[in-house]
Amino acid sequence: MTDVRAGTEPVLRRVMGPKLLLFFVVGDIIGTGVYALTGQVAGRVGGALWLPFLLAFVVAFMTAFSYLELVGKYPRAAGAALYTNKAFGVPFLTFMVAFAVMCSGITSASSAAVAFGATYLAAFVKLPVVLVGIAFVILLALINFRGVGESVKANVVLTCIELSGLLIIIGVGVWAVLNGDGEPSRLVEINTADKTWLVAITSATSLAFFAMVGFEDSVNMAEECHDPVRIFPKAMLWGMVVAATIYVLVSITSSLLVPAGDLAAAKSNALLTVLDIGAPGFPREIFSTIGLFAVINSALINMLMASRLLYGLANEKVLPSVFGRVHPTRRTPWVSIIFTSVIAIVLVSFVDISALGGTTALLLLVVFAIVNVALLVLRKDKVAHKHFRAPTVIPVLAAIFCLYLVSPLSGRPASDYRVAAILLGVGVVLWFVNWLVKRGIDRRDVKREPVG
Repeated sequence: MTDVRAGTEPVLRRVMGPKLLLFFVVGDIIGTGVYALTGQVAGRVGGALWLPFLLAFVVAFMTAFSYLELVGKYPRAAGAALYTNKAFGVPFLTFMVAFAVMCSGITSASSAAVAFGATYLAAFVKLPVVLVGIAFVILLALINFRGVGESVKANVVLTCIELSGLLIIIGVGVWAVLNGDGEPSRLVEINTADKTWLVAITSATSLAFFAMVGFEDSVNMAEECHDPVRIFPKAMLWGMVVAATIYVLVSITSSLLVPAGDLAAAKSNALLTVLDIGAPGFPREIFSTIGLFAVINSALINMLMASRLLYGLANEKVLPSVFGRVHPTRRTPWVSIIFTSVIAIVLVSFVDISALGGTTALLLLVVFAIVNVALLVLRKDKVAHKHFRAPTVIPVLAAIFCLYLVSPLSGRPASDYRVAAILLGVGVVLWFVNWLVKRGIDRRDVKREPVG
């Protein structure tokens, strides 16, 4: 028997149980972020780089409570955009929230595609980065189209591989410390050369937040989970705890073994620098191979999220219905998959995406603040079924912390705001185009209605 939506369109296939969902959350958070951001965070805060990761986890963890209550009430794809639409009913705001989330996912996946070709694959073979990136995106699209069951099972394997890389770093740190290496005093060093200690910490936290934001992607998979109301709370919260614990241990290890200045100078190769110092004889090729799988996993999950977001918005009538089309046999949103993949290919081909981590974190912090407020607004909307309920104080505090990290008071660089303004400007243009298309469709439908 084939399930259909409104009698005409097949629905997404429910294949994810609690274990697959847990791996999805962990794999989404532990991706290219920790592999690439360690050096940049160290450059902002100094040796105490574990502190920004911990604070970012606290803010993300509080926001996760809001997501859990909302996904329990409305277990459908579209996530933050769906909740914004239900809370405020302003199509423009809903569209811009959706655009910000989609942009973050596609940009992250595109960054991973470039990193795949320029950094990790380059350790073995030199190929044109753009061509490798395009082939990478096409491969992800084929996996995505094949089916979410295959995608999330691949995610389990890839998550285990990327976890092994971080466990190697932690193991190297333990071994080095037991042998008398490492400098514990670095763990409390805060870089106040050109700023106060508070600004140093919050500036680094606003960047480290990018490494913790993956948890919200999972809510866009709600329609492909078995009993999402029941399984989401434990899977999401435990997944975040596992990821945060590994992040903090990796950052402590890095600070113990390598001075903050050297980590900052190494940039995206910071963890390789840690490996070289802690275990000089360890083959770099093994860690580079793990890095390849890490970026594949991050990109796959982000493209899954982006396509499901468009699908969910089409069902909410925020986007044209074409984005809600589901393939009759594969049961995947094929139009949305093609659309998001084309955007990723354009980014890989023409845009310098090396400096978008801070901007992506900025956009998502704004989205998280809106979601926390939306939760409070939607408390008046009652549903018949039981669901998770967050203590009221948590979304209030989470919204305040998110807005602080968005503001210039946190020490966020001006470049983040400039790039965000450009991206949101593109979103405004797309909104206007979408409005014109929908207006034309509505007028055509009115003309076709029989008179009398």
